[in-house]
Amino acid sequence: MAELRHLILVLGDQLDPDAAAFDGFDATVDAVWMAEVAEESSHVWSGKPRTALFLAAMRHFALALQGAGRPLHYTRLDAPDNAGSLQAQLQADLQRLRPARLVMTAPGDWRVLQAIEAAAAATGLPLEIREDRHFFCSVRDFAAHAKGRKSLRMAHFYSEQRKHHVVLMDGSAPVGGQWSFDADNREAFGAAGPGLVPPRTRFAPDAVTQEVIALVNSRFASHPGQLDSFAWPVTREQALQALQVFIAERLPLFGRYQDAMWPGDPWLYHAHLSAALNLKLLNPREVVAQAQAAYQDGRAPLASVEGFIRQILGWREYVRGVYWTQMPAYLERNALGASEDLPAWYWTGATDMACLRDALAQTLTHGYANHIQRLMVTGLYALMLGVAPKQVHAWYLAVYVDAVEWVELPNTLGMSQYADGGVMGSKPYIATGKYIQRMSPHCKGCRYDPAQREGDKACPFTTLYWDFLMRHQALLAGNPRMALQVKNLARLTDPQKQAVLARAAAIRRGEVGVAAGGGAEGADGLPAHA
Repeated sequence: MAELRHLILVLGDQLDPDAAAFDGFDATVDAVWMAEVAEESSHVWSGKPRTALFLAAMRHFALALQGAGRPLHYTRLDAPDNAGSLQAQLQADLQRLRPARLVMTAPGDWRVLQAIEAAAAATGLPLEIREDRHFFCSVRDFAAHAKGRKSLRMAHFYSEQRKHHVVLMDGSAPVGGQWSFDADNREAFGAAGPGLVPPRTRFAPDAVTQEVIALVNSRFASHPGQLDSFAWPVTREQALQALQVFIAERLPLFGRYQDAMWPGDPWLYHAHLSAALNLKLLNPREVVAQAQAAYQDGRAPLASVEGFIRQILGWREYVRGVYWTQMPAYLERNALGASEDLPAWYWTGATDMACLRDALAQTLTHGYANHIQRLMVTGLYALMLGVAPKQVHAWYLAVYVDAVEWVELPNTLGMSQYADGGVMGSKPYIATGKYIQRMSPHCKGCRYDPAQREGDKACPFTTLYWDFLMRHQALLAGNPRMALQVKNLARLTDPQKQAVLARAAAIRRGEVGVAAGGGAEGADGLPAHA
C-alpha cells in the first residue's frame, strides 16, 4: 500500500464534496476519514430525529464518496471496535493509518475542534485546517466588522453583506428603498386559519435510512423523540428538491406568515431547509440566488424574499461570527444569574399550557419547530422562569434536527435567553401570554387566561412576565428599549405584586403548568431515566 499523504477528516455537518478539505485531492495517495460515535448523541441527550438525520446523511454521503472513487475509512456506530468518541476513534485510526498530514475544513463547534486538535497532537501529526467556503462571511471578516464597535447589531452587518455580495440591490441602494421589510411580515392567520397550506416535502426513508432508524431506536431507546414520521432530506439531491419546492410553493407567503402559529400544523409556510444547510447538503449561495430570482421573475413578493434572505445572508452568518469571536467564554455567560432547572416536561411535552404542549409535541415528533415557537414559546418560558442558560442550550442542541452548536448556542443563550447581556440582541425578548394569543389560537383551548397575571386561571407566561420585570427591574431600567415596560410596574399595587410573586413561586415549584403524569424534575433538569 502506498504511503498515505493526506487523511481528509469529514465531520457529520460537513457533507460537501466541494469543501476546501478536498482541494487537491488525489485518490492515489489521499483518503477520507469519517466516524459515527456515541459521544455525539450523549454529550447532550440528543433526540432520536436529530441523531437519525446526522447518521443517515453521513451514510449517504459516504456512498457518494465511494461512488466518486474517493478512498474512505468509515467507522459505523455499531462497529465492534468503535471507540465511542471522535478523539478516541481518530487517535486509534491514526495509529493504524499513519498519514503524513491531516486535512480538514474548519469545524463548526469549538468542542469538536479541541478534540481533533488533541488527537492530532497526541499522534504527532500536522493538522491543516482550511477555510469553510460554505459561508458568505469568513470568521476573519466578521472579526474585522466587529473590531472597534461598542456593540454588535445584525442590521449593520446585514446591510454590509447585501452590498458586498450584491443581493437585492439597486445600485448602491436596497431594492424597494429599505433594508428590511420585517414590519410587513408579522401577520397572524386570523380565525379562518392558514387554509390549504402546501404539504410538507417528504422523503420516504430508503434502505440506508431505515437501517439507521432501526439502529437509533435500539441504541438510543431511552432518548427523547420518535422516528415514525421521519422524512427529512438526507442527500444533496433531496435537499435541492426541497429547496425548489419551497421557492415555488411556500416562499410567496413565507414573509407574511413567518411569525404565525397554528395548532397541529408545524410546517405552515416555513422553508424547513435549515438542517440541509447546516449539514452542508445545500450551499447558502444557491439558496439566496434562487430566492432572489423568484423576486426578479415576479414569482414572490419583495417582503417575503427579503425576509427569507435576511435569515440566510444576515442572521445565519451573524450568529456564526458571534460564536467564533466570542467562544469559549460565551458558553459561560449568564448575565441574568438564572439558576432554575429546566422543567422535566420539556423532554416529554406533559404540560397543560396549550402553546407549549403543541410546540413540544411537534418538537419531539419531528425534531422541528419554527423560529417563533423557539423564541417566543419554549425560549420565552425558560427565560422568564429563570432557567440556567446552559440547561436551555443543552435542550435546544439535543432536540432539533438543525442544531449545530455554532448556530444554536448564540440563538439560544444570546437571542432567546439574554444570557450574553446584549451581545446578540439589545433587549430581552419578553412578553405576556397576550403575544401568543395574538399570533395563534392556542389560548382558546387552554385552561389559562393570558389576560390574568394572578389567580388560578392566570397564564403562566403572564405571571412570569411581571415576575421577570420585578426580579430584574434595576437592570432593565437602564435599557432604553425596556423603559416603558419597567414603568408599567408602577401600575401594580403591593398586594398585586405579592400575588404575582407567590404564583411565580408556585410555577417554579412545579405546582402550575404540569399535566397529569408530567413527572418531577431531577437536579439536572432531566427525567430520572435520562
